[in-house]
Amino acid sequence: MAYQHQSPNHNGENDDGKNRRLYNPYQDLHVPIQTLYKLPTSPEFLFQEESVAQRRSWGENLTYYTGIGYLGGAVVGAGKGFVDGVRASEPGDTMKLKINRILNGSGHTGRKFGNRAGVIGLLYAGMESGMVAIRDTDDVINSVVAGLGTGAFYRAAAGLRSAAVAGVIGGVVVGLGVTGKQALKRYVPI
Repeated sequence: MAYQHQSPNHNGENDDGKNRRLYNPYQDLHVPIQTLYKLPTSPEFLFQEESVAQRRSWGENLTYYTGIGYLGGAVVGAGKGFVDGVRASEPGDTMKLKINRILNGSGHTGRKFGNRAGVIGLLYAGMESGMVAIRDTDDVINSVVAGLGTGAFYRAAAGLRSAAVAGVIGGVVVGLGVTGKQALKRYVPI
């Protein structure tokens, strides 16, 4: 559908007496303009194998767990640093000095906790992706073994006993997390 337009000259009459046609980019599409820009809401895959896999790739896994670990550790550490900064303030301190202690405590402890949790997330993601590649299956066993390995590897420098305890704690925490996630998925429709 082209739009017709007559351009008048200075006297109010047409220059050449002919109608001019304006450009309409949707003229040859034969679809209603309202449905032209409705994009699909489901994911689109280049290969059919990608649509079958219901998990992140190893690179996405590394980035996700490291980022979540760092962010969570930094928030918890900043909270602990805030409390420590408030407790460290003395009755004769000025407001500027109190705020400085709180900010320094939050920043220092937040970075420390964030780095530790980020390293734990990085170790866990690497071990879980390695287990998936070795076993060629994705199940709870991979996650629990990755938790065991992460705890043991993280505390390996502190001795064999400390590494064993940390490995058991890591495996139990991951096992509880996976079980809770599956229970939540079963009872809460998404």
